[in-house]
Amino acid sequence: MSDIVKKHFDAVAPQYDRQRRQLIPCFDDFYGIATDMVKCESNTPRILDLGAGTGLFSSFLRSKYPSASLTLIDLSEEMLKGARSRFEQDANVSYITADYSIYPYTEMYDAVISSLSIHHLTHPAKRALFRTIHGLLADGGLFVNADQAAGPSAYWEDYYMAQWKKAIWQSGLPAEAIEASIERRKVDINATVQDQLDWLREAGFAQSDCVYKNMGFAVFAAHKSP
Repeated sequence: MSDIVKKHFDAVAPQYDRQRRQLIPCFDDFYGIATDMVKCESNTPRILDLGAGTGLFSSFLRSKYPSASLTLIDLSEEMLKGARSRFEQDANVSYITADYSIYPYTEMYDAVISSLSIHHLTHPAKRALFRTIHGLLADGGLFVNADQAAGPSAYWEDYYMAQWKKAIWQSGLPAEAIEASIERRKVDINATVQDQLDWLREAGFAQSDCVYKNMGFAVFAAHKSP
């Protein structure tokens, strides 16, 4: 993941949670469905959050599974500071400051989750990461990715972007924050829904689907066969 991306998120870290609802027009459905799709048989699942940032997605899983062991990994220590503050002295939450796409993992997990992060990777890096995730999951484990997705054509990509800009300009955010968010999106490397499903199947996920989509926001769920 590039240094440019890290700098963008280091800079926005203190305001990130406050702004996210306003920058994602479908926030409640997007995170609600992603959280609902994480279905673990154990009451004490091991969950890995890739590009965890301030721990927002993990916080929803902590509410769903109060005894889960959460591992949050992010390139930006500034973002993880927000997560440390969110979870305070929670002994079942651990943190890794590293590039999750190349980190040498040593544990297995019941679920791997990610939100609004993997789209920063190049397409070859996405494909490689999906293979890594499949290998990190215990049999029967789940991968849930709430992320951006490219339109299937330039027409739809332009339409999604125009609708998103229209929504955020009506969100009440100050112009400076909106312009910074638009600038951040210039380094995005979005992949289409179909490409991502193809890469998940290629990685070994026999059961995978886009379970929710609203314009350029999509939730993917993939199940590792037991």
